[in-house]
Amino acid sequence: MSQNIAVVGAGIGGLCTGLALAAKGNIVTIYERDIEPPEGGADQAFFEWQRRGAAQFRHPHAFLGVMCNMLEKNYPDLIEQFWEAGARKLTFSDMLPPELLPQYKPEPADDDMWLLMCRRATMETVLRRYVESTHNVTINNTTNVVGVTTVTTSKGITVTGLEIQVDRGEIEQVSHDIIVDASGRGTRFPEWLEALGSEVKTEDDDADIVYYTRHYQLNPGEEEPSRHSGERSAGDLGYMKYGVFPGDNGHFAVIICLPNHETELREAIKDPEQFDAICNAIPGLKPWVNSSKSTATTASFGFGDIHAIWRHFVNDGIPVALSFFAVGDSAVRTNPLYGRGCSTGTIHAHLLARILDEYSDPVERALKFDEETENELRPIFIASLNEDKRGIRQAEALLEGKEVEDQGSFKQWLRASFGDAIASAAREQVHVLRGAMRTFNLMEKPGDFLKDNRIRLTILRYMLRGRAKNNRARFQRGPRREEMLAVVHQGSSQEAA
Repeated sequence: MSQNIAVVGAGIGGLCTGLALAAKGNIVTIYERDIEPPEGGADQAFFEWQRRGAAQFRHPHAFLGVMCNMLEKNYPDLIEQFWEAGARKLTFSDMLPPELLPQYKPEPADDDMWLLMCRRATMETVLRRYVESTHNVTINNTTNVVGVTTVTTSKGITVTGLEIQVDRGEIEQVSHDIIVDASGRGTRFPEWLEALGSEVKTEDDDADIVYYTRHYQLNPGEEEPSRHSGERSAGDLGYMKYGVFPGDNGHFAVIICLPNHETELREAIKDPEQFDAICNAIPGLKPWVNSSKSTATTASFGFGDIHAIWRHFVNDGIPVALSFFAVGDSAVRTNPLYGRGCSTGTIHAHLLARILDEYSDPVERALKFDEETENELRPIFIASLNEDKRGIRQAEALLEGKEVEDQGSFKQWLRASFGDAIASAAREQVHVLRGAMRTFNLMEKPGDFLKDNRIRLTILRYMLRGRAKNNRARFQRGPRREEMLAVVHQGSSQEAA
């Protein structure tokens, strides 16, 4: 049954939702407050497109295996367009360090573990143009959604349409059979529903971090540093996390993640020269950012107010509103440091399309969508939240000059020891790395790979060899906190001189 569906927001989550709904034969209208992407290729999109509605637009993104396979399976011609735009494919075998290659025997499922590597601007532009070419999807640009229209029946509130404002003109009302909120972290729908007396209960946990990004492009004739020689280009120094995100057409980005309490480092890293000085002090980043290898294309810029959010649209078995659904960051948000947002949004979009196709009763749809959202996304959300909490404890302990394992119970120590053993085994055993990468790519629920007896026995063996050896896999070689502060002070003194 074809339905007239509105999707609010033309970010990656909204575009994937529009695609999934259109594939089921629905008529889809996407309302987007920003302008359309500029003409031209990936660089025009990155440097020229004004995306006020997507604060994370120029920060690095990860497009994980679960998302890549879903797009490839349903829209193979879309994947071809990514390659034409300069995106690249990184396979599981590409990720193997040379010392693991003698152990490696390909398995059929390895083909599913691949990453699509490009800038978000490239991903969004290619995806947007593909969606625009779909005959039953319309994108209305510069259209701001300012409210909802509803009716109240014995079943509760039903959302019947939207109040929109085009190019700051007069407010008008549009009717739709279904309203989908894909407007992201700044969604106003919970506020509007609560004003109508329908409460959206929210879990909200502060990750207590901020991260900073700077983009670079390889110099003419230069190749990316090897992923497998020397130091790793992503890691954890305890007081700071860092990573390189290779993109398309010779571009890459570096992120530096800091706890909120690291005020001196946070202030320094806002300065582009200090950002580079910090990167050059980290062995895993120096091969990428030294001036002979690459040239910066942006200043350094930050992204904060990072929270884990879970919004409940069913309370005690009663939907908050009927004919209304929230997908992606509007409903479930995790720390973007883990790179899961685009993938969970794509899962959520296709889950919604299936529910609307299989069920027709509005109450049944709402309850089933809530149930399957819990089944599919809750384990990912909880795993991300636990990682946030571990990071907070670790940063606070280091600030006090302690080891995080010195605080808390034996149970916490044992959990940390187990984590160190997994990390160390994954660097030395292909079958453990394969299991860990399936979790990383969201190909299975977090921790499911630990059900494998061979993997469990391997990790137990690593635990028995002691933490002193295993925790080298968790922390990368680099300056200690006081040494990094000295780098910052030296840079400040040179600037003052």
